[in-house]
Amino acid sequence: MSEIKLTDEFLIEELKLRFEEKKESLKKLEKLTTELKEVNHKLAESEALKSHFISNITNEIVNPFTSIVILSKNILSIKEGQWERVMKMANLIFTEAFNLDFQLKNIFAAAEIEAGELFLEVSNVTVDTLINAVIDSFITEAKKKRIVFEFIKIETETEELRFKTDSEKLRLILSNLVENAVKYSKNEKIIIKREVQDGVLTISVQDFGIGISENNKKVIFDRFKRLDTGINSINRGHGLGLSINKALLDFLSGQIDIESTKNVGSTFTINIPEAVSDAESFSADGSDYIFDTDDEIF
Repeated sequence: MSEIKLTDEFLIEELKLRFEEKKESLKKLEKLTTELKEVNHKLAESEALKSHFISNITNEIVNPFTSIVILSKNILSIKEGQWERVMKMANLIFTEAFNLDFQLKNIFAAAEIEAGELFLEVSNVTVDTLINAVIDSFITEAKKKRIVFEFIKIETETEELRFKTDSEKLRLILSNLVENAVKYSKNEKIIIKREVQDGVLTISVQDFGIGISENNKKVIFDRFKRLDTGINSINRGHGLGLSINKALLDFLSGQIDIESTKNVGSTFTINIPEAVSDAESFSADGSDYIFDTDDEIF
């Protein structure tokens, strides 16, 4: 058997090679450790934000219920003839019930989005009727701030604009935009515009309110992000509602754009392409009615 002679040079080179390999392994280990720390930090932050989110959502449900119960109890104790007090309390009950109903719609939509249970239900939507229905639903709240709505219709070829899309989702999207506009308006007018061009429905909602900062524009559609000054609750106004809108529009292959200047106002614009699938129902105000092609709706 021949003997293998290991020279000093060979041993030194071998040691250098192994040293470099270990050095490279340490670098990879350090990089992996750093990445794991970042992931852990993000998970911790996400859990904290979700806890805050759930806490605020709970308040949004519990507080209106509590107010409604107390106001109803006070009405029962009012003596005959004090109708002015009754009307004031009834008005407060309506406001709390309306806000609760609105928040619950967003909460249910958020739950469907998180669970991946969104389904497309296409109908022939009478767009102007749906928009007017949304406006009417916010009339009471708008009157409290002396706000009027201006609805501008960009002319179309037909008198009654019909568009194939998911009416329920479109109504919630538009309701969130109008709710924000009413809540943050300083001016006495909100402008809503609609048009259809090349198979795309465009609706914009413009207010003349507090506006949105550049920092908030970057996170405004994330329901698990806190916004800075002026908006403290992530699940109200410029929070849950807009994040729901973003998710629903993504589902409808649409998009949302924002133009805003602090203390001047904001304009939110949505663009939704017409659905390619056949519509099996008719929707005037966001509620679908199934009917055969020979049926008429009065």
